[in-house]
Amino acid sequence: MTGRTAGVGADARVLVVDDQAVVREGIVMLLGLLPGVEVVGSAKDGEDAIALVAQLAPDVVLMDLRMPRCDGVEATRRIRAAHPGTQVVVLTTYADDDSLFPALRAGARGYLTKDADGDEIVRAIQDVVAGRAGLSSVIQRRLLEEVTAVPEPATMRLPDGLTGREGEVLGLIADGFSNAEIARRLHISIATVKTHINNLFAKAGLHDRAQAVRYAYQEGVAQPPMTGLG
Repeated sequence: MTGRTAGVGADARVLVVDDQAVVREGIVMLLGLLPGVEVVGSAKDGEDAIALVAQLAPDVVLMDLRMPRCDGVEATRRIRAAHPGTQVVVLTTYADDDSLFPALRAGARGYLTKDADGDEIVRAIQDVVAGRAGLSSVIQRRLLEEVTAVPEPATMRLPDGLTGREGEVLGLIADGFSNAEIARRLHISIATVKTHINNLFAKAGLHDRAQAVRYAYQEGVAQPPMTGLG
């Protein structure tokens, strides 16, 4: 996260929230170099963020997600409920579905990863202050993938809390498809396929694709190939 960039117009009052002191101070320092941005405070977790929003009424909160005491999703939900005039832009290391969609459902209007530069951060601040979504290009692509993806099967009851999309991925693994082939069939990125695989492996206690194939057959997610008759 480096570089000067164009101003935001009228100064946007920003609160920075991150549980890592070095990261938090680095973001504050970067924002201090950007015209049109006024850092009004910083917080080490969601509880502190909620208290400071009530005290300082910032225009925008730059919110980390994974923090102790109160994580970024819960803090976002509470801030948006109590202070609808304050917008939240997530600034996190994680761009997986389990981080992205809960944050957006909680009321975040922007979502950036921590490799964002000054231009992207200011653009996101501008967008949410103006009432638009402040999403990085990576997140925009992920949302487009979700919107255009093949609908998840609605009738299959899946084991171990697997989602419909995880069940689809598991079935395709059992059918012998590679990650790249699964991505093409489901119109999603290979990175998203890997995220689904990691999630379903964790839920089902699987360690490799061979175990996944056996599990898919045992649970009826996929049918074993027919053997020759004779």
